[in-house]
Amino acid sequence: MGTLTEIAQMLRDANKKVQLIYAFNGTGKTRLSREFKELVAPKSDDAENQDESGTKILYYNAFTEDLFYWDNADTNRKLKIQPNNFTKWVLEDQGQENNIVTHFQHYTSDKLNPRFNEEYIVKDEDNRDITISAYSEITFSIARGNNQVIDNIKISKGEESCLIWCVFYSLLEQVVEVLSIAEPNERETDKFNDLEYVFIDDPVSSLDDNHLIELAVNLATLIKKPSGLKFIISTHNPLFYNVLFNEFRNDGNSIKMRLERLDDGTYTIVKSNDSPFSYHLMLLSELERAIESNNIQKYHFNFLRNILEKTSTFLGHANWKELLPREAREAYYNRIINLYSHSKHHAEEVSIVDENDKKVLRYLVLEFIIPTYHFKSSINNNK
Repeated sequence: MGTLTEIAQMLRDANKKVQLIYAFNGTGKTRLSREFKELVAPKSDDAENQDESGTKILYYNAFTEDLFYWDNADTNRKLKIQPNNFTKWVLEDQGQENNIVTHFQHYTSDKLNPRFNEEYIVKDEDNRDITISAYSEITFSIARGNNQVIDNIKISKGEESCLIWCVFYSLLEQVVEVLSIAEPNERETDKFNDLEYVFIDDPVSSLDDNHLIELAVNLATLIKKPSGLKFIISTHNPLFYNVLFNEFRNDGNSIKMRLERLDDGTYTIVKSNDSPFSYHLMLLSELERAIESNNIQKYHFNFLRNILEKTSTFLGHANWKELLPREAREAYYNRIINLYSHSKHHAEEVSIVDENDKKVLRYLVLEFIIPTYHFKSSINNNK
Protein backbone atom coordinates (compact mmCIF):
# COMPACT_ATOMS: atom_id res chain seq x y z
CA MET A 1 0.00 0.00 0.00
CA GLY A 2 1.33 3.44 -0.86
CA THR A 3 1.60 6.20 -3.44
CA LEU A 4 2.25 5.63 -7.12
CA THR A 5 5.81 6.84 -6.55
CA GLU A 6 6.29 4.13 -3.93
CA ILE A 7 4.77 1.55 -6.29
CA ALA A 8 7.18 2.71 -9.01
CA GLN A 9 10.09 2.31 -6.60
CA MET A 10 8.94 -1.22 -5.83
CA LEU A 11 8.84 -2.06 -9.54
CA ARG A 12 12.33 -0.67 -10.03
CA ASP A 13 13.74 -2.56 -7.05
CA ALA A 14 12.12 -5.88 -8.01
CA ASN A 15 14.94 -6.57 -10.47
CA LYS A 16 12.79 -8.88 -12.61
CA LYS A 17 12.90 -9.17 -16.38
CA VAL A 18 9.10 -9.03 -16.72
CA GLN A 19 6.51 -7.43 -14.44
CA LEU A 20 2.95 -7.87 -15.68
CA ILE A 21 0.26 -5.67 -14.11
CA TYR A 22 -3.52 -5.79 -14.44
CA ALA A 23 -5.69 -2.83 -13.41
CA PHE A 24 -9.07 -1.42 -14.33
CA ASN A 25 -9.19 1.62 -16.59
CA GLY A 26 -8.85 4.78 -14.54
CA THR A 27 -6.90 3.10 -11.76
CA GLY A 28 -3.67 4.95 -12.56
CA LYS A 29 -1.67 2.80 -14.98
CA THR A 30 -0.64 5.71 -17.20
CA ARG A 31 0.27 7.83 -14.18
CA LEU A 32 2.32 4.92 -12.86
CA SER A 33 4.26 4.76 -16.13
CA ARG A 34 5.03 8.47 -15.78
CA GLU A 35 6.10 8.07 -12.17
CA PHE A 36 8.37 5.19 -13.15
CA LYS A 37 9.92 7.23 -15.96
CA GLU A 38 10.58 10.14 -13.62
CA LEU A 39 12.18 7.75 -11.15
CA VAL A 40 14.45 6.08 -13.69
CA ALA A 41 15.22 9.03 -15.98
CA PRO A 42 14.06 12.33 -14.46
CA LYS A 43 15.90 14.45 -17.02
CA SER A 44 14.10 12.87 -19.98
CA ASP A 45 10.76 14.63 -20.24
CA ASP A 46 8.03 13.05 -22.36
CA ALA A 47 7.93 10.48 -25.13
CA GLU A 48 8.88 13.24 -27.54
CA ASN A 49 12.30 13.40 -25.88
CA GLN A 50 13.08 9.70 -26.04
CA ASP A 51 15.96 9.96 -28.43
CA GLU A 52 19.57 9.12 -28.58
CA SER A 53 22.31 7.53 -26.56
CA GLY A 54 21.92 7.97 -22.84
CA THR A 55 18.22 7.06 -22.83
CA LYS A 56 17.45 4.61 -20.01
CA ILE A 57 13.78 3.91 -20.68
CA LEU A 58 11.41 3.52 -23.61
CA TYR A 59 7.73 3.72 -22.82
CA TYR A 60 4.45 3.43 -24.64
CA ASN A 61 1.36 5.01 -23.10
CA ALA A 62 -1.41 7.52 -23.78
CA PHE A 63 1.17 10.29 -24.13
CA THR A 64 2.78 8.43 -27.02
CA GLU A 65 -0.54 8.54 -28.88
CA ASP A 66 -0.81 12.28 -28.18
CA LEU A 67 2.10 12.84 -30.56
CA PHE A 68 -0.26 12.10 -33.47
CA TYR A 69 -3.27 14.24 -34.45
CA TRP A 70 -5.57 14.65 -37.46
CA ASP A 71 -5.69 17.53 -39.91
CA ASN A 72 -9.19 17.46 -41.43
CA ALA A 73 -9.12 20.94 -42.91
CA ASP A 74 -9.91 19.72 -46.44
CA THR A 75 -10.23 16.54 -48.45
CA ASN A 76 -6.50 15.97 -48.09
CA ARG A 77 -6.87 14.35 -44.68
CA LYS A 78 -3.63 13.51 -42.95
CA LEU A 79 -2.40 12.23 -39.62
CA LYS A 80 0.18 14.76 -38.45
CA ILE A 81 3.09 14.06 -36.16
CA GLN A 82 4.07 16.66 -33.62
CA PRO A 83 7.79 17.53 -33.83
CA ASN A 84 9.49 15.13 -31.43
CA ASN A 85 12.69 13.19 -31.05
CA PHE A 86 10.94 9.85 -30.62
CA THR A 87 9.43 9.54 -34.12
CA LYS A 88 12.50 11.26 -35.63
CA TRP A 89 14.59 8.54 -34.04
CA VAL A 90 12.34 5.73 -35.30
CA LEU A 91 11.66 7.02 -38.82
CA GLU A 92 14.63 9.11 -39.85
CA ASP A 93 17.53 7.78 -37.82
CA GLN A 94 16.56 4.10 -37.70
CA GLY A 95 14.66 3.90 -41.02
CA GLN A 96 11.76 1.82 -39.72
CA GLU A 97 9.12 3.03 -42.22
CA ASN A 98 8.82 -0.26 -44.12
CA ASN A 99 8.63 -2.34 -40.94
CA ILE A 100 5.93 -0.06 -39.54
CA VAL A 101 3.81 -0.42 -42.68
CA THR A 102 4.30 -4.21 -42.72
CA HIS A 103 3.21 -4.61 -39.09
CA PHE A 104 0.26 -2.24 -39.54
CA GLN A 105 -1.08 -4.04 -42.60
CA HIS A 106 -0.67 -7.38 -40.87
CA TYR A 107 -2.91 -6.34 -37.99
CA THR A 108 -5.41 -4.40 -40.12
CA SER A 109 -5.56 -5.01 -43.88
CA ASP A 110 -3.02 -5.24 -46.68
CA LYS A 111 -5.37 -3.02 -48.69
CA LEU A 112 -4.92 -0.17 -46.21
CA ASN A 113 -1.75 1.72 -47.06
CA PRO A 114 -0.10 4.42 -44.90
CA ARG A 115 2.35 6.77 -46.62
CA PHE A 116 4.88 8.94 -44.80
CA ASN A 117 5.56 12.25 -46.52
CA GLU A 118 8.80 13.43 -48.02
CA GLU A 119 9.97 17.00 -47.44
CA TYR A 120 8.00 19.57 -49.43
CA ILE A 121 7.37 23.31 -49.57
CA VAL A 122 4.08 25.21 -49.27
CA LYS A 123 3.26 28.91 -49.41
CA ASP A 124 1.91 30.80 -46.42
CA GLU A 125 -0.60 33.66 -46.60
CA ASP A 126 2.19 36.09 -47.44
CA ASN A 127 3.46 33.82 -50.23
CA ARG A 128 6.54 32.85 -48.27
CA ASP A 129 7.98 29.35 -48.50
CA ILE A 130 7.35 27.01 -45.59
CA THR A 131 9.23 23.74 -45.48
CA ILE A 132 7.25 20.72 -44.31
CA SER A 133 9.69 18.23 -42.85
CA ALA A 134 9.84 14.65 -44.04
CA TYR A 135 8.08 12.10 -41.82
CA SER A 136 5.84 14.74 -40.28
CA GLU A 137 2.60 13.58 -41.93
CA ILE A 138 0.91 10.30 -42.82
CA THR A 139 -1.78 9.89 -45.44
CA PHE A 140 -3.82 6.76 -46.01
CA SER A 141 -5.33 5.07 -49.03
CA ILE A 142 -7.38 1.92 -49.42
CA ALA A 143 -7.59 -0.41 -52.39
CA ARG A 144 -11.04 -1.43 -53.57
CA GLY A 145 -12.17 -3.81 -56.27
CA ASN A 146 -11.56 -3.18 -59.99
CA ASN A 147 -8.13 -1.70 -59.23
CA GLN A 148 -9.74 1.34 -57.61
CA VAL A 149 -7.81 3.18 -54.91
CA ILE A 150 -9.39 5.73 -52.60
CA ASP A 151 -6.86 8.27 -51.36
CA ASN A 152 -6.76 10.57 -48.35
CA ILE A 153 -9.12 8.56 -46.19
CA LYS A 154 -9.44 8.96 -42.44
CA ILE A 155 -8.84 5.70 -40.64
CA SER A 156 -10.69 4.61 -37.52
CA LYS A 157 -9.49 5.37 -34.00
CA GLY A 158 -8.63 1.72 -33.53
CA GLU A 159 -6.57 1.65 -36.74
CA GLU A 160 -4.83 4.86 -35.70
CA SER A 161 -3.96 3.35 -32.32
CA CYS A 162 -2.66 0.26 -34.09
CA LEU A 163 -0.41 2.34 -36.35
CA ILE A 164 1.09 4.21 -33.40
CA TRP A 165 1.75 0.91 -31.62
CA CYS A 166 3.48 -0.38 -34.77
CA VAL A 167 5.77 2.66 -34.73
CA PHE A 168 6.82 1.80 -31.18
CA TYR A 169 6.99 -1.95 -31.78
CA SER A 170 9.17 -1.57 -34.87
CA LEU A 171 11.69 0.38 -32.83
CA LEU A 172 11.50 -2.14 -30.00
CA GLU A 173 12.24 -4.97 -32.43
CA GLN A 174 15.38 -3.21 -33.59
CA VAL A 175 16.43 -2.38 -30.04
CA VAL A 176 16.16 -6.01 -28.95
CA GLU A 177 17.97 -7.21 -32.08
CA VAL A 178 20.87 -4.82 -31.45
CA LEU A 179 21.11 -5.50 -27.72
CA SER A 180 21.01 -9.28 -28.23
CA ILE A 181 24.59 -8.96 -29.47
CA ALA A 182 26.58 -9.42 -26.30
CA GLU A 183 29.66 -7.39 -27.21
CA PRO A 184 28.83 -3.66 -27.40
CA ASN A 185 31.60 -2.96 -29.89
CA GLU A 186 30.07 -5.47 -32.33
CA ARG A 187 26.64 -3.80 -32.41
CA GLU A 188 25.53 -1.77 -35.44
CA THR A 189 24.82 1.24 -33.22
CA ASP A 190 25.67 2.32 -29.69
CA LYS A 191 22.53 4.43 -29.24
CA PHE A 192 20.74 1.70 -27.31
CA ASN A 193 23.56 0.76 -24.98
CA ASP A 194 22.21 2.67 -21.96
CA LEU A 195 18.64 1.36 -22.23
CA GLU A 196 17.50 -0.50 -19.13
CA TYR A 197 13.68 -0.49 -19.08
CA VAL A 198 10.69 -0.72 -21.38
CA PHE A 199 7.33 0.31 -19.89
CA ILE A 200 4.29 -0.59 -22.01
CA ASP A 201 0.89 0.63 -20.86
CA ASP A 202 -2.13 -0.80 -22.68
CA PRO A 203 -1.06 -1.42 -26.26
CA VAL A 204 -3.75 -1.91 -28.87
CA SER A 205 -6.86 -3.32 -27.19
CA SER A 206 -9.13 -2.31 -30.09
CA LEU A 207 -7.92 -5.26 -32.17
CA ASP A 208 -10.13 -8.29 -32.64
CA ASP A 209 -9.36 -11.17 -30.30
CA ASN A 210 -7.30 -13.17 -32.82
CA HIS A 211 -4.99 -10.27 -33.63
CA LEU A 212 -4.77 -9.22 -29.99
CA ILE A 213 -3.65 -12.73 -29.04
CA GLU A 214 -1.12 -12.69 -31.85
CA LEU A 215 0.18 -9.28 -30.77
CA ALA A 216 0.61 -10.53 -27.20
CA VAL A 217 2.44 -13.68 -28.36
CA ASN A 218 4.72 -11.67 -30.65
CA LEU A 219 5.52 -9.23 -27.85
CA ALA A 220 6.26 -12.10 -25.45
CA THR A 221 8.54 -13.74 -28.02
CA LEU A 222 10.43 -10.49 -28.42
CA ILE A 223 10.74 -10.02 -24.66
CA LYS A 224 12.15 -13.53 -24.20
CA LYS A 225 15.16 -12.72 -26.39
CA PRO A 226 18.40 -12.01 -24.49
CA SER A 227 18.48 -8.20 -24.61
CA GLY A 228 19.25 -7.44 -20.98
CA LEU A 229 16.18 -5.16 -20.83
CA LYS A 230 13.57 -5.19 -18.07
CA PHE A 231 9.93 -4.95 -19.14
CA ILE A 232 6.92 -3.61 -17.25
CA ILE A 233 3.58 -4.18 -18.97
CA SER A 234 0.29 -2.84 -17.62
CA THR A 235 -3.14 -3.47 -19.11
CA HIS A 236 -6.87 -3.38 -18.44
CA ASN A 237 -7.55 -6.03 -21.11
CA PRO A 238 -8.10 -9.49 -19.55
CA LEU A 239 -7.39 -11.39 -22.78
CA PHE A 240 -4.09 -9.60 -23.35
CA TYR A 241 -3.18 -10.19 -19.69
CA ASN A 242 -4.10 -13.88 -19.90
CA VAL A 243 -1.97 -14.54 -22.97
CA LEU A 244 1.07 -12.83 -21.48
CA PHE A 245 0.46 -14.57 -18.13
CA ASN A 246 0.57 -17.95 -19.82
CA GLU A 247 3.57 -16.99 -21.97
CA PHE A 248 5.57 -16.25 -18.81
CA ARG A 249 3.92 -18.89 -16.62
CA ASN A 250 7.06 -20.92 -15.91
CA ASP A 251 9.44 -17.99 -16.10
CA GLY A 252 11.15 -17.57 -12.76
CA ASN A 253 12.21 -14.07 -13.74
CA SER A 254 8.70 -12.62 -14.00
CA ILE A 255 6.02 -11.32 -11.62
CA LYS A 256 2.27 -11.03 -12.25
CA MET A 257 0.41 -8.43 -10.22
CA ARG A 258 -2.85 -6.56 -9.78
CA LEU A 259 -2.94 -2.81 -9.14
CA GLU A 260 -5.85 -1.32 -7.21
CA ARG A 261 -6.65 2.20 -6.05
CA LEU A 262 -8.03 2.37 -2.53
CA ASP A 263 -10.74 4.67 -1.22
CA ASP A 264 -8.22 6.87 0.61
CA GLY A 265 -6.36 7.63 -2.63
CA THR A 266 -3.46 5.28 -1.99
CA TYR A 267 -2.66 2.21 -4.05
CA THR A 268 -1.98 -1.43 -3.47
CA ILE A 269 -0.27 -3.88 -5.79
CA VAL A 270 -0.45 -7.59 -5.03
CA LYS A 271 0.95 -10.67 -6.70
CA SER A 272 -1.61 -12.65 -8.67
CA ASN A 273 -1.20 -16.31 -9.59
CA ASP A 274 -4.71 -16.74 -11.03
CA SER A 275 -4.88 -18.16 -14.54
CA PRO A 276 -7.14 -18.24 -16.36
CA PHE A 277 -7.72 -14.75 -15.04
CA SER A 278 -10.95 -14.48 -13.03
CA TYR A 279 -11.90 -11.23 -14.69
CA HIS A 280 -15.65 -11.57 -14.13
CA LEU A 281 -15.09 -11.97 -10.38
CA MET A 282 -13.11 -8.74 -10.30
CA LEU A 283 -15.93 -7.03 -12.19
CA LEU A 284 -18.46 -8.32 -9.69
CA SER A 285 -16.33 -7.06 -6.82
CA GLU A 286 -16.07 -3.67 -8.52
CA LEU A 287 -19.86 -3.55 -8.94
CA GLU A 288 -20.41 -4.31 -5.26
CA ARG A 289 -18.05 -1.53 -4.25
CA ALA A 290 -19.76 0.93 -6.62
CA ILE A 291 -23.16 0.02 -5.19
CA GLU A 292 -21.96 0.27 -1.60
CA SER A 293 -20.45 3.74 -2.20
CA ASN A 294 -23.40 4.85 -4.39
CA ASN A 295 -20.94 5.69 -7.15
CA ILE A 296 -22.71 3.84 -9.96
CA GLN A 297 -21.79 5.02 -13.46
CA LYS A 298 -22.87 3.96 -16.92
CA TYR A 299 -19.86 1.77 -17.59
CA HIS A 300 -20.90 -0.43 -14.66
CA PHE A 301 -23.67 -1.78 -16.90
CA ASN A 302 -20.88 -2.81 -19.25
CA PHE A 303 -19.40 -4.78 -16.33
CA LEU A 304 -22.79 -6.37 -15.63
CA ARG A 305 -23.21 -7.51 -19.19
CA ASN A 306 -19.69 -8.96 -19.22
CA ILE A 307 -20.44 -10.98 -16.08
CA LEU A 308 -23.70 -12.27 -17.54
CA GLU A 309 -22.02 -13.23 -20.83
CA LYS A 310 -19.29 -15.24 -19.12
CA THR A 311 -21.73 -16.90 -16.73
CA SER A 312 -24.14 -17.85 -19.51
CA THR A 313 -21.31 -19.42 -21.49
CA PHE A 314 -20.21 -21.44 -18.46
CA LEU A 315 -23.79 -22.60 -17.78
CA GLY A 316 -24.45 -23.47 -21.41
CA HIS A 317 -27.08 -20.85 -22.25
CA ALA A 318 -27.32 -19.51 -25.79
CA ASN A 319 -27.91 -15.93 -24.66
CA TRP A 320 -27.06 -14.10 -21.45
CA LYS A 321 -30.61 -12.70 -21.43
CA GLU A 322 -31.72 -16.11 -20.17
CA LEU A 323 -29.99 -15.41 -16.84
CA LEU A 324 -32.16 -12.37 -16.05
CA PRO A 325 -35.29 -12.53 -13.84
CA ARG A 326 -38.00 -14.31 -15.76
CA GLU A 327 -40.83 -11.96 -14.76
CA ALA A 328 -39.29 -8.90 -16.46
CA ARG A 329 -36.55 -10.44 -18.59
CA GLU A 330 -37.10 -8.41 -21.74
CA ALA A 331 -37.29 -5.10 -19.86
CA TYR A 332 -34.06 -5.74 -17.94
CA TYR A 333 -32.34 -6.93 -21.11
CA ASN A 334 -33.31 -3.82 -23.09
CA ARG A 335 -32.26 -1.52 -20.25
CA ILE A 336 -28.81 -3.10 -19.96
CA ILE A 337 -28.35 -3.03 -23.74
CA ASN A 338 -29.33 0.64 -23.88
CA LEU A 339 -26.94 1.72 -21.14
CA TYR A 340 -24.17 -0.58 -22.36
CA SER A 341 -24.36 0.86 -25.89
CA HIS A 342 -23.93 4.35 -24.47
CA SER A 343 -20.87 3.35 -22.46
CA LYS A 344 -18.46 3.05 -25.35
CA HIS A 345 -17.41 6.66 -25.60
CA HIS A 346 -14.97 8.09 -23.09
CA ALA A 347 -17.08 11.18 -22.42
CA GLU A 348 -20.00 9.01 -21.39
CA GLU A 349 -18.05 6.47 -19.38
CA VAL A 350 -17.86 8.87 -16.46
CA SER A 351 -21.50 10.05 -16.53
CA ILE A 352 -23.75 9.22 -13.59
CA VAL A 353 -26.87 7.14 -14.18
CA ASP A 354 -30.28 8.15 -12.85
CA GLU A 355 -31.79 6.75 -9.64
CA ASN A 356 -34.08 4.25 -11.36
CA ASP A 357 -31.14 2.68 -13.18
CA LYS A 358 -29.16 2.58 -9.95
CA LYS A 359 -32.01 0.63 -8.36
CA VAL A 360 -32.02 -1.80 -11.29
CA LEU A 361 -28.29 -2.44 -10.92
CA ARG A 362 -28.54 -2.88 -7.15
CA TYR A 363 -31.39 -5.35 -7.50
CA LEU A 364 -29.79 -7.39 -10.29
CA VAL A 365 -26.40 -7.64 -8.63
CA LEU A 366 -27.20 -7.96 -4.93
CA GLU A 367 -30.64 -9.53 -4.86
CA PHE A 368 -30.69 -11.67 -7.96
CA ILE A 369 -27.36 -12.57 -9.61
CA ILE A 370 -25.26 -13.20 -6.50
CA PRO A 371 -27.81 -15.37 -4.63
CA THR A 372 -29.28 -17.07 -7.72
CA TYR A 373 -25.96 -18.17 -9.22
CA HIS A 374 -24.20 -18.57 -5.86
CA PHE A 375 -21.41 -16.07 -6.38
CA LYS A 376 -19.39 -15.30 -3.29
CA SER A 377 -19.86 -11.70 -2.23
CA SER A 378 -16.66 -9.72 -1.77
CA ILE A 379 -18.21 -7.35 0.80
CA ASN A 380 -20.72 -9.58 2.60
CA ASN A 381 -19.20 -12.69 4.15
CA ASN A 382 -22.67 -14.19 4.67
CA LYS A 383 -23.29 -14.49 0.92
